[in-house]
Amino acid sequence: QVQLVESGGGLVQARGSLRLSCAASGRTFKSYLMGWFRQAPGKEREFVAAINWSTYYADSVKGRFTISGDNDKNTVYLQMSSLKPEDTAVYYCAAAPKYTQGWTIPRNYDYWGQGTQVTVSS
Repeated sequence: QVQLVESGGGLVQARGSLRLSCAASGRTFKSYLMGWFRQAPGKEREFVAAINWSTYYADSVKGRFTISGDNDKNTVYLQMSSLKPEDTAVYYCAAAPKYTQGWTIPRNYDYWGQGTQVTVSS
């Protein structure tokens, strides 16, 4: 079992940057497929990025967001650049079995953090 805690959200202007952190405890994040999802008001939760031995991105963030991990800190990051108002959402970190193929599907993830709000102003 793994516990996940996100941090790093906030208010930023369009074209700005933020880095989200997802601190894992209980087990190393390397044991899992780690994903970032987001949910805007009135919308379904959507896939943003994931990492195991490779990285995967939603088309809407490709080239602007980067997912990475720090083994020593047992933390996964989401570096977000060139932010747009449509990136505004609550961002969630999640963990799935390492060999999960459906990395874009929320129900494939067993563990979730509490979420962190990202607001991008125009």
